[in-house]
Amino acid sequence: MSLIPKRSLFTLRSLAMRLFLYAAGWSILALVITGVVLSSLFSEIIEDNFDNYLNVYLKGLIANIGVEQGGLELSQNLNDVRFEFPISGWYWQIMEAKFPLQPVYASASLLEFRLKLKPWSKQEIEAESRAYFLTGPGERTLRVVEERIYLPGSDSPYVFTVAGDHSRTSEVMARFNRTLIIALTLLGVGLIAAVLLQVKLGLQPLRRIRKSLEAIRSGREQSLKGDFPTEIAPLARELNVLIDNNREVIERARTHVGNLAHALKTPLSVLTNEADAHPGHLAGKVTEQTRVMRDQVNHYLDRARVAARANVIGSSTAVEPVLEGILRVLNRVNEHKRIDAGLDCAEGVKFRGEKQDLEEMVGNLVDNAFKWARHTISVTVTPEETDEDGLRFIHILIEDDGPGLPEESLKTALKRGHRFDESKPGSGLGLSIVADIASLYKGNFTLELSDLGGLKAVLRLPAA
Repeated sequence: MSLIPKRSLFTLRSLAMRLFLYAAGWSILALVITGVVLSSLFSEIIEDNFDNYLNVYLKGLIANIGVEQGGLELSQNLNDVRFEFPISGWYWQIMEAKFPLQPVYASASLLEFRLKLKPWSKQEIEAESRAYFLTGPGERTLRVVEERIYLPGSDSPYVFTVAGDHSRTSEVMARFNRTLIIALTLLGVGLIAAVLLQVKLGLQPLRRIRKSLEAIRSGREQSLKGDFPTEIAPLARELNVLIDNNREVIERARTHVGNLAHALKTPLSVLTNEADAHPGHLAGKVTEQTRVMRDQVNHYLDRARVAARANVIGSSTAVEPVLEGILRVLNRVNEHKRIDAGLDCAEGVKFRGEKQDLEEMVGNLVDNAFKWARHTISVTVTPEETDEDGLRFIHILIEDDGPGLPEESLKTALKRGHRFDESKPGSGLGLSIVADIASLYKGNFTLELSDLGGLKAVLRLPAA
C-alpha cells in the first residue's frame, strides 16, 4: 500500500516536465532553424539554376546577332517555341542603350508589348550584366537576365534581355517547402517522442528510489536495494546510511529511557518502603506523593519510549493478530462476566508503527471496555479510502454496551489522571496515554456515544 499519492509524471513543477520542455524546446527551435536554412539554400539553388537556364538563351541570342550595314541582323531565332507563342511568359528583347531606349528586336511572343526594363545602376553598368524580377504582360512575374554589350562598329552598347516565367520556379519552391514542413514535422514528432522516452527512462532510477523509500516507510523493506547508475548510487548509499543512523539513535534513546526509568524508580521504591515502615501522618503524605511521582514518571517515560519508537523508519505491525491476542487474554481474565467480544477486521490491514505501541493503545481501550460492558463489546477495523498528506489511515472502533458518559464529559475523559468512578481499578492515565501515543504517530483518538448504548472509542492511526 503506497503512502504517497500517485501524481502524474508530467506536472508543471516536475523535473521530468522541465527536462522534457527544455529538450523539446531546443529540438523544435533547431528544426525551425534547419527548415529556414534548407528552404533558403534550396531557393538560392533554384534561382541560380533558373538564371543559368536563362543565360543559356541569352548567350544564344547574342551569338545569333550580327552587324550588317550599320544595323543589327538576327541570323536565326532561339530554338524554343515558347518564344514564339503569344504572351507565353518567355521573351527576349534587344535595345540600344541610349536615351531614350529604343527596342531594336523583340521575340514574337511579346506581340506589340515591350518589356519595361528598370534603369541600370553604376555598379550594374560596370558589371555589364544583371538579374532581377519584373512584372511583364499578363501581370506575370518574370525573371530577367541582361547584358550590356558593345557590338563591332557600334558607338553605344546594346542591352540583350531574356525573361522567363517565374511561376514554375515558385511552384517548385512551394512544393519543396510543403515537403520540408511535413518531413521536419514528422522528425520533430519523432524527436519529441524520443525525448519523452529518454526522460522517462532517465528518471526511472529516481522513481525506483521513491518506491523503495515508500516500502521502507511502510515497513516492507529495511533499506534501499538494487543496482543504481553511478550518478544515483551515492544518493542511495547516503540514504541507507541515514536510515541506519536513525535506527542507532532511536536504539540509544530507548536504552537511555530504560536507564532513567530504573534510576528513578529505585529511590521512589526506597521512599515508599521507608514510609510504610514508619506509619504516621508524614509517612502517609510521603506514600501519597511518591505514588503520584511514580505515576508521573511512568507516564512521561512511556511517552518518551513511544516517541522514540514512533520515529523509527520502516516499522509495521499486522493489526488483526494483535487484536485477536488482546481479546483472547482479556476474555480469559474476564471470563466470569460472560461478555461477548467480537472482532471485525479488514484483511491485511497494517499499522505503521511498533507492535508494543499498538498493544498498549488497544489494550487500554479494550480493557476499559471490559470494565464497563454489560454483555457486548465490538471491535471493528477499517482502512480509509483516501490519502491525507501522503499518509493512509486505519480506524479502530471499540464499542461497549456499558453505562457510557454524558456527551459533555467525553472530552474531559481524555485528561490525564481523570477518573469518573474511583471504585474501578486504575490510575486514570490509560486514555491520556492512548491519546498521546496516537498523536505521536500523527493520528488521533476520540470518544463518542455508541449505538450499543455505551462508549465508542475511535482510534485513527497511520496504515502501512
